[in-house]
Amino acid sequence: MTESFDVAVMGAGPGGYTAALRAAGNGLKTLLIDRENRLGGTCLLRGCIPTKTLLETARRMDEMARAQLYGITLGTPPVLDFPKLMQRKERMVAKLSAGILGLCRKAGVQVMCGTASLDGPGRLRVVDSAGNETAVHAANIILATGSRVRALPGLEPDHRRILTSDSALSLDHVPSRLAVLGSGAVGLEFASAFRSFGAQVTLIEAMDRLLPAADAEISDWLFRAFRRRRIDVFTSARLESAEMTDGGVRLTLASTENLGTPQKTLVEADALLVAVGRESCIDGIGLKSVGIVPEKGRIRVDAQMRTSAPGIYAIGDVTPLPALAHAASHEGLIAADAIAGLPTEPLRAELIPACVYSAPETASVGLTEEAAVRQGMNITVGRFPFAAIGRASVLGETDGFAKLIAEKDSGKLVGAHLAGPHASELIGEFCAALSMGASLNDIAGTIHAHPTLSEICGEAALAALGRPLNI
Repeated sequence: MTESFDVAVMGAGPGGYTAALRAAGNGLKTLLIDRENRLGGTCLLRGCIPTKTLLETARRMDEMARAQLYGITLGTPPVLDFPKLMQRKERMVAKLSAGILGLCRKAGVQVMCGTASLDGPGRLRVVDSAGNETAVHAANIILATGSRVRALPGLEPDHRRILTSDSALSLDHVPSRLAVLGSGAVGLEFASAFRSFGAQVTLIEAMDRLLPAADAEISDWLFRAFRRRRIDVFTSARLESAEMTDGGVRLTLASTENLGTPQKTLVEADALLVAVGRESCIDGIGLKSVGIVPEKGRIRVDAQMRTSAPGIYAIGDVTPLPALAHAASHEGLIAADAIAGLPTEPLRAELIPACVYSAPETASVGLTEEAAVRQGMNITVGRFPFAAIGRASVLGETDGFAKLIAEKDSGKLVGAHLAGPHASELIGEFCAALSMGASLNDIAGTIHAHPTLSEICGEAALAALGRPLNI
């Protein structure tokens, strides 16, 4: 027997379940399929939520370490109960995953657990864990199968000495010495958390700066901030070899940081976390059966998330768009509304914020200064330090700054970059400003409550206008 639906969504991550909920809300009979027996995808089960749970504990430990600053004397030094932290992480994941299932039931979305693959236009095969197969017909199919950790040849994970971000979230102890290969958001966040937990951390980046896609000033500031936390940072460093030892792993680095003869450095660690990116999960999902040909491991889509195959849409990490949970969710809304024949607005990549939840945090939206210059824009740049914000002083977190980039003649905001306390929360104002085409005058003229960290938004706008006040 073949079950029929208006919409079938392959993958229950942030993009997939959001698309399913919107499709059902649009009055369409909707099926949500995932190979896991819990909903939420990588973000909830092995990514965003688990890592932020660890990072929140790390932040609390950092605060307790400087308790004297707030006039608090602790009777004994704080001690991390790592197994209890991991139990909290699992409770958090279970709670939120159950919440998604509840939302689906409330919306009338049918949920099916199993591995799905395309079987020609409008057809799917779903095989459950027991090997039972179900045929599904759907007038529209949304591909939201997400991504997986990218491995490096010669560094196959054993999940003890060679870790992935997945296995790092399943550790039963804090390694005394942790090496992290890659300084994107994942590498930075794990390096930050485990440093707070007491590990000796070495961070290795092949490019010439940390967080290479960020604005150069943000990258430079991160480098200094991590060094101040006594994290050993190597940039322009190539991993030459990795030798397994009884106690962990021995790494040989070739660093060309000073553009001279490569310097060899030996790093001993109990474990190496490989954090060099992710790759789309598109193999084995039957793309050939519908005539979709991937390009560079991604599925090309149009402004309504339609693929080259009629009735088939793709969202999230399987597309060339930024591989971020909040981007996938928005793409899911676009796809579901397009299927329902509702008007949609094309996704604007420059409006997608990127955040790193390390200590300290960074957040960005829009163009970097370098990108604006490459585009030939005549720009003005404003910077304002957290050290001049009263609330930051009260928090005892004054390191960092806000940087705004705007068109010089019109004052229209084109980029915003934050480094410092609660940057991931503060970036929202600039996301809204960019989406509305706001100018520096609009932001500077907005009344921000005092004393709050958000005052830095208006102060940075005034600085870019050449009229700074509190500095």
